Amino acid sequence: MVMNSENAKISPFADIEQSTKGSKFIIGSGSTIDSFVKVKFVGGVGDIIIGKNSYINAGCVIYSGNGILIGNDVLIAANCTLAPVNHEYRSKGKTIHEQRFMPSKGGIIIEDDVWIGANTVIVDGAIIRKGCVIGAHSLVANQLECFGVYVGSPLRKIGERN
Repeated sequence: MVMNSENAKISPFADIEQSTKGSKFIIGSGSTIDSFVKVKFVGGVGDIIIGKNSYINAGCVIYSGNGILIGNDVLIAANCTLAPVNHEYRSKGKTIHEQRFMPSKGGIIIEDDVWIGANTVIVDGAIIRKGCVIGAHSLVANQLECFGVYVGSPLRKIGERN
């Protein structure tokens, strides 16, 4: 189910699938989903909730998995992937496909006033606290400190916003 406020903008070129399990896609006032953003409801029954005045740029792929909460005034640059889900793979006696998914690590939480650089991947269990900046081509898998500036894979803190 897609629920958007009257001031939210979803490009006609965005591809937002409908959930077959009742998960919701909620977008707040003043937020924008750009062209060629792909939203897939797979890997769990989590909702995708986007706050006010946030922007998801072209080419991003968002999986519902264990849920995503994006705060207000969040900027997500082009070609980022948000995947709050992980395949199970440990049993050699079963295919990865047969094993389905690992237990949730809590989904993805992105607090207010965050900027995420292009081609960043954010996975299950990531918590990006208020005011963070994530450099392009980074991998985010853990909890980050408020107003921290992070880059890379593995991710490392290189400074703080003043």
